[in-house]
Amino acid sequence: MRATMTLNRWMGSVLLALLLDHGQSFAQERLKISYSSVDAPNANWYIAENNRLYQKYGLEVELVFIPTSTTNVTALVAGSVKVGNISGGSIANAVVGGANLVAVGCFINTLPYELIVHESIRTAQQLKGKSVGISRIGSSSDVAARVLLKGLGLEPDKDVAILQVGGSGERAAAFATGKIVAFPSPPGTIHLTKGMASRTLITTADFSKSYPFPYVCPTTPKSYLSSNRDTVKRLLMALIEATHFFKTRKEESKKIFAKYSRQSNEAYLESAYQTIAKLFERVPLATREGMEVQINEALASARKAGAGLKAEDIIDDRLVVELEKEGFIERIYK
Repeated sequence: MRATMTLNRWMGSVLLALLLDHGQSFAQERLKISYSSVDAPNANWYIAENNRLYQKYGLEVELVFIPTSTTNVTALVAGSVKVGNISGGSIANAVVGGANLVAVGCFINTLPYELIVHESIRTAQQLKGKSVGISRIGSSSDVAARVLLKGLGLEPDKDVAILQVGGSGERAAAFATGKIVAFPSPPGTIHLTKGMASRTLITTADFSKSYPFPYVCPTTPKSYLSSNRDTVKRLLMALIEATHFFKTRKEESKKIFAKYSRQSNEAYLESAYQTIAKLFERVPLATREGMEVQINEALASARKAGAGLKAEDIIDDRLVVELEKEGFIERIYK
């Protein structure tokens, strides 16, 4: 039986390669998916839409923008989307809270953030007693704020208040009005604060060692993955090809990035592109080390330390391994 299954899987892979080589299309399957940000780290999700790569791999995708990973988790658990772009921290918190989710891969495995502060803030000590703005508790910006503050030798919540103020626009508004004096943001955002007295105090790039963090992870309920492995595999194929496009077609990618982010500031587009193109994974396997850190923090926050949850319990990237073994990724990058 096992030999037969292996043979069938091999024959399916060969057929798939032949169809792609001859430009034939799949029967289209409808799928509703979500992404959590218009920033550059999420660009492969909307490049795949813009370039009709989902359709190329047989998926009639409805791509929905749902701000922040935590609200994407809610959409996944409710069943309103089947696959969402979730960060490792949000996955870990959701699973510790009882959600049955799994990351099927990860396209960025570190935290590309910088801490933008008011121009008057020159040292870490000057942040004490003040507030940093994030999107939502448990989101990537929340994790980033805490990591960056600790990098400055400060204790989050104790030395510096962390306020939930909303997405990038809301954070910028809170910053402009003085409600917060700092906010974590993906690379390049400093170029969008024109007219505001601001500077970058610290970035994760300043760390001596890259901070391991599963950041851009296609995530789905385990039950959906179990019964729809081929669908999820084809989604990964589209995202892998979109990632290759971003890494190798700079000016075209910047135009698509500008279109979806609705930003035309060249310094911002260039800075974000240069940083993220280097961080996108060619083979999108999720970092176990980074997920273990997030699981431990989620368990500690929920006062469930010692519960025995491991990274392998919420990562299933075997489809990525299959695609690599089948030569799909090598063909895309040839």
